[in-house]
Amino acid sequence: MTGGEGPRPDGAAPRLVGIVGLGLIGGSLARRLVGRGVAVIAWNHRPHPYETAERDGIRCVETLADLVTAAPDVIVLCNPLKAMPAILGELKPLLAAAPGITLTDVGSVKGMVRDQVEAAGLGECYVGAHPMAGNELSGWEAADPHLYDDALWAITVTPGTDYRRFLTVARLIVEGVGDRVIVLDDETHDRAAALISHMPHVVATAMINTLVADPDRNIAAALAAGSWRDMTRVALTDPDRTRAMVEEDAENVERLLRDMAARLLDAADLLRDGRARSEAVRGHARGGMLAFFTEGQSFRDYKARGRAPATPAPAHDTREFSYGIDDWRELLLASARRGEHVVAFTGEHAVRVEMRSAV
Repeated sequence: MTGGEGPRPDGAAPRLVGIVGLGLIGGSLARRLVGRGVAVIAWNHRPHPYETAERDGIRCVETLADLVTAAPDVIVLCNPLKAMPAILGELKPLLAAAPGITLTDVGSVKGMVRDQVEAAGLGECYVGAHPMAGNELSGWEAADPHLYDDALWAITVTPGTDYRRFLTVARLIVEGVGDRVIVLDDETHDRAAALISHMPHVVATAMINTLVADPDRNIAAALAAGSWRDMTRVALTDPDRTRAMVEEDAENVERLLRDMAARLLDAADLLRDGRARSEAVRGHARGGMLAFFTEGQSFRDYKARGRAPATPAPAHDTREFSYGIDDWRELLLASARRGEHVVAFTGEHAVRVEMRSAV
């Protein structure tokens, strides 16, 4: 069993990938990897996807023990987070006999997963990951390799993360999946994910709840077009799946919802003031509403740059840099904060990055 030999010394992209869970994310990842020539072995808590998955070139096994015995270079946990403690508990003795296997996951909340991994005694072999990819669908039937087209993945590390294991996961994503990565700590990831995913799910759900409760809901639904569709798409996600995601990042989501509520109340007050009789009050309200709608102009400018006609990228938009075994974490964390995405590993301790997300 090669999994017992320790992490591959070259940190190369995995030759065999184990996947736990063949739902939307795990199934799409399995199909993506197979389509790009990477061998995949998978276990699902129910065998209903196996017949189709086998036809797609995914080797399926009956137990987690079978998965570990196959000695994949990395195992990707794509199971629901509520199942994580039980799966980690079952993996613990299996991975103790196969210390070369690196463990990663695709969970949207990293702090909770790391706590569970550490509690299971598997922290030394774990590197966190989260693909910024998905839709409102679920299950193997919805699995689509194109879900990962040009996706950005966050990889989360701690001061104790083993560099070889990090490099194995990073190369799985960049070379195996064909995507980009940024390196974060768990806390930064969870705050950012709450801002751009978890909190918006709550807001979108509040919007459809408001429509359903309105006596004119049928007329409103008939009139709804692109803006309503785009703003409420994520509210079509399975409610229990969304509830679990939000509760797993509860502290960050609560803080953001209170901030959002305050902003909305300020806008409501300005609209109320704009209806006041005093010309001075109306003028103040108009100015306040304009400030409300222009406060985020830098984000509009950022999105407009992305819609501009394609032109050759300036030389400074892509760069390479090297790092040592002691400073790789700090340099890659700093690179992410500058808005740079790792698009290639040009050496064992060198990367190529592109400026992709500076606001």
